[in-house]
Amino acid sequence: MSIHATAIIESGAQLHPSVQVGAYSIVESGASIGPGCVIESCVRIYGATRMGRDNRVCHGATIGAEPQDLGYRPGAGTPLTIGDFNHFKEGVNISRGIKTDRGTRIGDHNFLMAYAHVGHDCTVGDHNIFANTATLAGHVEVEDQVFLSGQTAIHQFCRIGAVSMIAGVTGVPQDVPPFVIADGHRARIIGLNVVGLRRNGYTREQRNTIKAVYRIIFRSGLRRAEALAQAERDYPSPQTHQIVRFIESSRRGVISFA
Repeated sequence: MSIHATAIIESGAQLHPSVQVGAYSIVESGASIGPGCVIESCVRIYGATRMGRDNRVCHGATIGAEPQDLGYRPGAGTPLTIGDFNHFKEGVNISRGIKTDRGTRIGDHNFLMAYAHVGHDCTVGDHNIFANTATLAGHVEVEDQVFLSGQTAIHQFCRIGAVSMIAGVTGVPQDVPPFVIADGHRARIIGLNVVGLRRNGYTREQRNTIKAVYRIIFRSGLRRAEALAQAERDYPSPQTHQIVRFIESSRRGVISFA
């Protein structure tokens, strides 16, 4: 274990022997840090944090902080659980949970750039990229392989579907379905995330199916339930099922095409 002389590791914190902790960082009692993690300088890891293996936390990040919720009372929080191989750049802030038993959850292989924020009780999947100052309000769900551009702001309780991309300086007031690009002062779909789909191994046939499904749902003039049913009849595929289930389960409604 490599612990800088100026770092503070409180009694009751659990650090694997391979963990590195840089200058002036604080790891609170109750925190658990897995093997291979690197905690750089001036980082604060709060006591409700459970971190897996091979994560990197860069200068000035605050991990497991008290929720930014006026209803929060000290001692009432629920955990922040972080998986493996995540990279949190300078100034990243992630809140612990407060209103759900599961708390805040971050999956594996996520890359959060400088000053990104994840609010309380959010769920973030795997292989996501948050650019500088991307912000999640409380209770947001981000699926897998999502790209949030700089200065995006996601409203509380929204969901961001897999392999989608949110353009920079976009406010997201409703759910963003899978595989699309969203842009605008208030987010609207502007097309498929073709680059993201290609990078993640989706074939031309699969991409064409996704495009056809969205054409039925948003351009056919059918009522939403009828359009979803027709999409599943005309284009049966795992991607169609994923899109339909996402939209059917939406509580806030989904954004539409520009």
